[in-house]
Amino acid sequence: MSDSDSNAGPPPKKLFIKTYGCQMNVYDSERMAESLGTQGYVTTDVAADADMILLNTCHIREKAAEKMYSELGRLKPLKADKPDLKIGVAGCVAQAEGAEIIRRQPMVDLVVGPQSYHRLPAMEQAVARGEKALDTDFPEDDKFDTLKSRSKAKRGPTAFLTVQEGCDKFCAFCVVPYTRGAEFSRPADRIIREAHELVEAGVREITLLGQNVNAYHGHAGGLAGLIWDLDKVDGLKRIRFTTSHPNDMDDALIDAHGTCDKLMPYLHLPVQSGSDKVLKAMNRKHTRDQYFALIERIRAARPDLLLSGDFIVGFPGETEADFEDTMDLVRTVGYGQAYSFKYSTRPGTPAAERAQVDEDVKLERLHRLQALLGDQQRAIQASMIGRTVKVLFEKKGRESGQMIGKSEYLHAVFADTTDVAIGDLRKVKIVKSESNSLGGEIC
Repeated sequence: MSDSDSNAGPPPKKLFIKTYGCQMNVYDSERMAESLGTQGYVTTDVAADADMILLNTCHIREKAAEKMYSELGRLKPLKADKPDLKIGVAGCVAQAEGAEIIRRQPMVDLVVGPQSYHRLPAMEQAVARGEKALDTDFPEDDKFDTLKSRSKAKRGPTAFLTVQEGCDKFCAFCVVPYTRGAEFSRPADRIIREAHELVEAGVREITLLGQNVNAYHGHAGGLAGLIWDLDKVDGLKRIRFTTSHPNDMDDALIDAHGTCDKLMPYLHLPVQSGSDKVLKAMNRKHTRDQYFALIERIRAARPDLLLSGDFIVGFPGETEADFEDTMDLVRTVGYGQAYSFKYSTRPGTPAAERAQVDEDVKLERLHRLQALLGDQQRAIQASMIGRTVKVLFEKKGRESGQMIGKSEYLHAVFADTTDVAIGDLRKVKIVKSESNSLGGEIC
């Protein structure tokens, strides 16, 4: 045996993470991987190769718990073939189900909520000792303060950065206040430090994340103040944020959309319904006219802004007239992108106990709404033909010599070129519109 062989440490353990749901879960999965890196884990894209599998779950979609249990069932053969394989469940379903997960699926070794994943190294050590590990507390210690600095390894040109978690709005349909807890904002200095680390690793665009991101209060100037501090970070070219609540779009944030060059002209601002009666039943605490007035102010500050939204159809008590109010709101506002869903019950939320709209009625309304939203999206994409946009290129296309990136407006743009590298920010003239993307030529 050579000296180099005798000095070699143990081979790295492999970690496979399957991430469900929102961008915040993508960020959380990255931090979980970094945290478990202290225990000798490196990530793998192949579950069968893993020494640990984590399911990072989301509770927003319908039947989230059932889908998680189905996925665990599919992992049983892996566990049977590899008895030392560790299996964990993280995220919002873990928070909601807790010890029930281990009771129903004894092969699960650890369950960790979204506010406790900084404790994963200690939990992994407990599992290595043959114990089951469960942590769904809302701990007083700040997980972000406990986590180590971001990895200096080379990254892609875009990254998510969580700045705020939890929600105090208590919308009648939503589980977030119960699974993520009360609103919490990270101190601005720690966010700026993490942004510098991301830029040093190759990131050019950062999307600030929060369940209610524009309620951020970790900076004296709120989210707008944080954006202006990030504007000073050398090498950072673009800033975005999501998801917002209409009631927290303050004057400073609206002004930033018109004056901060690095803040992109794209805003995701969910309204959920166009009916005042339904908005009140949802506990949204704003009216349709207040939403209209807000949109008018934002567009006055940034006329070319592309607006995105969320819509729920078939909320308990929604009539055909209520739904038509939603259709009217969509026609009035005009959305470049949108997400729309049938209402589905979430146990423990107020709306779950109310009389439900018939499923066939929900589906028919959803189809009508999605047809209108699709028409608007296609029309806005078609209007881009002939315009020049700035594209941050993120990856190679399937076809040889093709590169793909995102415009300021978050449109996917592809161009045939051999003169562009990943991470380049280039002007592109749009020449065609396809179903979910734009085609362009490098200027």
